[in-house]
Amino acid sequence: MSESTCCQRVRPTGWVSAEGLDAPTVPALFGAGLTLLPARAIDSGSPRSGLLGRSAGRPQGRQLDLPFTTFNEFEEYCLSTEKVRDSQIYAIVVDGHAVGMTAYMRINPDEGVIEVGRVFYTSRLQRTRAAAEALYLLAANAFKLGYRRYEWKCDSCNLPSRYAATRYGFTFEGLFRQAVVYKGRNRDTTWFSIIDQDWNAGLKEAYERWLEPSNFDENGQQKLKLSELTAPFVHATS
Repeated sequence: MSESTCCQRVRPTGWVSAEGLDAPTVPALFGAGLTLLPARAIDSGSPRSGLLGRSAGRPQGRQLDLPFTTFNEFEEYCLSTEKVRDSQIYAIVVDGHAVGMTAYMRINPDEGVIEVGRVFYTSRLQRTRAAAEALYLLAANAFKLGYRRYEWKCDSCNLPSRYAATRYGFTFEGLFRQAVVYKGRNRDTTWFSIIDQDWNAGLKEAYERWLEPSNFDENGQQKLKLSELTAPFVHATS
């Protein structure tokens, strides 16, 4: 098989340039059960107890040095991360309380690529409808803006994060061996992605079907699993 034939089979051409593509600078994203607020918009008088102190519980997803013990720590973390790493951090606010955080990372308008990361869910947010809705809102906004590739990466040893990526409809792409040195140890990095074709082919609707109020009983327990609805859009890779 020629190289050109192989490339055509793997991915159709068509998207050439992202000239004029906007960075995701919306002031807030609103869902049925939560609001995503830019972290820099949260001040010391805002309800934020969920992100501070030991009561926040252990993080779910990525391994971050959280929770914060003071608001100044939280503010300094957000400012330093956004300044250095092309990131936009969002606080996940439920019933007026910041109960988690997540971020756009590695924002690359020229290539139409953006990553979701810095995921931190407190015990109040873990295993809830709002936890998945937060990631849906970020993905929907990214693709609406014209981004064509939405990335997720994690430590290869972080099995919960790898499972979450697949549950959320990301396709495993491979392993970057010895990608970084993290906390004094070697870290292999596992890569996942959702591309615009996945999203437009039905993954967006799969999320929306799962988020329907009718999919949850009176105790808030799901009837259909999100992983069952996203599975058709997770591609087999070799």
